[in-house]
Amino acid sequence: MDETDIRILQILQKDAKKTTKEIAQKLNLTASPVYDRIRKLEKKGIIKKYVALLDKSRLDIPVTAICLVSQRYHNEGFIEKFEEQIKGLKEVQECYHMAGKVDFFLKINIRSLPAYHEFVRTKLSKIENIGVLESYFILKEITSTTEFYF
Repeated sequence: MDETDIRILQILQKDAKKTTKEIAQKLNLTASPVYDRIRKLEKKGIIKKYVALLDKSRLDIPVTAICLVSQRYHNEGFIEKFEEQIKGLKEVQECYHMAGKVDFFLKINIRSLPAYHEFVRTKLSKIENIGVLESYFILKEITSTTEFYF
């Protein structure tokens, strides 16, 4: 990957709807080599996919909860089972396996606090081997980005 590839990635991270021609103009190149570079970045898996970022407040999903989960037992089977079950919960936007006191970090977007309570009561608490579950609620989003810094 060279500086041109990095510039292409920076442009696409800001606006993935930019056309090859628009990207080429910004880089003072022709469209054909830019198109080839983008395809190579896709084939290498550097560009995984293109998505639309939605405004959750306009979709009536105003509550974001951070849920920290610690497991009682830490063998591979319990960890894999937890990961598979979490993938099936559509409310969980992000899940990370952590090192330290907490085993998993979950980011959950949901319509209300009562809806979160129902989610924890009927779905999350049904997952076997959860020892401690701590919930924190986002009061204000200060900064959020999907861009990587190069």
